[in-house]
Amino acid sequence: MVPEKYKGILFVLLAAFFFSCMTLFLKLAGDLPSFEKSFFRNFVAIFFAAGVLVRNRIPLSFGGRGNVKYLIARSVGGTIGIFCNFYAVDHLVLPDANMLNKLSPFFAVIFSYFFLKEKISAQQFFCLTLAFIGALLIIKPGMSSLTSFPALIGAIGGMGAGFAYTFVRIANQHGVKGPVIVLFFSVFSCLASIPLMNPVFVVPTVKQLVFLFMTGFAAAGGQFSITAAYSHAPAREISVYDYSQIIFAALLGFFFLGEIPDVLSVVGYVVIGAASLIMFEMKRRAAD
Repeated sequence: MVPEKYKGILFVLLAAFFFSCMTLFLKLAGDLPSFEKSFFRNFVAIFFAAGVLVRNRIPLSFGGRGNVKYLIARSVGGTIGIFCNFYAVDHLVLPDANMLNKLSPFFAVIFSYFFLKEKISAQQFFCLTLAFIGALLIIKPGMSSLTSFPALIGAIGGMGAGFAYTFVRIANQHGVKGPVIVLFFSVFSCLASIPLMNPVFVVPTVKQLVFLFMTGFAAAGGQFSITAAYSHAPAREISVYDYSQIIFAALLGFFFLGEIPDVLSVVGYVVIGAASLIMFEMKRRAAD
């Protein structure tokens, strides 16, 4: 019988592959506004989240009116994260956009300090500094604005995701079920996309529409896979494998788009990856 930990690792790798495919399909959807792409991605997610609720007979309950503010905060952060990430995907090579989005755990540490009163240790501060240096290597401030600005937006997307994850934890601590959080966020993000995409709406071709829906399906596959992963093993044992998404993104970008990241970006990947590995080891040892 396969140990639970290995099942968890397999599902994390599968989720990383799905999320890499999501960014590839986004790019293959072509020259459509980022807000429009965000709408389709979350529109598909609504049906998947609703399906999970129905299948598992989970009531659509917020656990009290007081929790709505946490769901709204999670949704605002997540929506900003998606808008920025999708913009970065459209304007950067895939591994750059994916890695900047992976700054979210570091931002989550910062936001947890302010909202959950969790102290930041000296080792965590070192990791945050290391991740910031890695991000600067990818953003390359002062160099070509064609890459620096989208990279900065991508980093802001990682910050938005980190903010969202903090409030996911708070909502969970107050008894809100995961699928309810996902459904609330997907509906919120869709509604937020409509007024922003209307002025610049472009009618997609059949080919673009196919890639837009494939984006949604890949995102849903990633969500289900990551949920399955953490049902088989704790985060301290498998979360580091999530960074395989950068490898998948680099391979997909090279073979399907002919993209090759520059040397500074690759160094940035290594620096952020090292910071992530240190944080992973710290959490694992603290739990043992």
